[in-house]
Amino acid sequence: MNGNKYTNGEIRNGNGFETNGDRLPITVKKIQFLTTQPSWNTNNSIDNNNTISDNGRCTYDDLMITAKYVLDRIPKMPSIGIICGSGMGQYWNEGALADTLQDKTIIPYGEIPNFPVSTVEGHAGQLVFGACSGTYVVCMQGRFHHYEGYPLWKCAMPIRVMKLIGVEFLIATNAAGGINPAFNEGDVMLIKDHINMMGFAGNNPLQGPNESRFGPRFPPMCKAYDRDLIEKAKDIWKNQQFDGRLFEGVYTCLGGPNFETVAELRMLKLLGVDAVGMSTVHEVLTARHCNMTVLAFSLITNECVMDYYDHSQPNHEEVIDVGKLRQSTLRRFVEEIVAYIAKNRMK
Repeated sequence: MNGNKYTNGEIRNGNGFETNGDRLPITVKKIQFLTTQPSWNTNNSIDNNNTISDNGRCTYDDLMITAKYVLDRIPKMPSIGIICGSGMGQYWNEGALADTLQDKTIIPYGEIPNFPVSTVEGHAGQLVFGACSGTYVVCMQGRFHHYEGYPLWKCAMPIRVMKLIGVEFLIATNAAGGINPAFNEGDVMLIKDHINMMGFAGNNPLQGPNESRFGPRFPPMCKAYDRDLIEKAKDIWKNQQFDGRLFEGVYTCLGGPNFETVAELRMLKLLGVDAVGMSTVHEVLTARHCNMTVLAFSLITNECVMDYYDHSQPNHEEVIDVGKLRQSTLRRFVEEIVAYIAKNRMK
């Protein structure tokens, strides 16, 4: 896959990057909350942080209680949810998207009933509500990963909470390693599709009894990433002449926490994967199950080691460093996308 070089703000495609381009969002107008405590399955327990143990899932009633806790602390319902991955201020606050919201309300994860808690060092671990480009949004500062010991349903649980508090659109961002040889550190890849490698092994956040109040038993994923938003994001990047290069490609999530072997990366390349990370796919599956409209992109923070004679090694520090360098551009990119959604896609 060979990419073409171009000037700032211009989008070009190499082989494997398409240029041609379903949503039925359910807006929660009124939520009827329960006054009882969360119900537990046999042998479930609750820890000191008021989070459900890994032995049992959150029920719909549990999630309603979580949603009520959040709604009681914010002035109105957000319509857009943003997952702040690396490069969007997940590891620091100064200048990050969530830090620049107007009229902010901050709720630490540890205070929210039934909510997971970030365990990765440096994650802020909080929901930040406020106005972005004049639209009320919620930002997740710190996400949850399978390698932290959480089952995938719990990693993706905040998405269902977002749905219950009014979110119709999800913007998911992440840091990823570039498998496509056209990619360089600092490039941005709009995710046009994913390969659910963990799902191939039978690990899926939608496993277990289906909660039909969120979505169907067998949700389609052929249009997981909204084509209109992808095309508009490309237009925004070009028109705003953002610094750096924008691509479009296929993402996959592996369990981590280790980085991949050369053989694993070569296999992923053969499968058509352009970038690899340790998040996002299970969040998107959950969002689409409950009819959210999704846009996602990856910040390429390292070029994957594809040769046994290449002595470079990926590390978490370079992920953070590249994220800090690209933070301002990505913040403005998301602000422009939010403005477009608010003007053209929201009811």
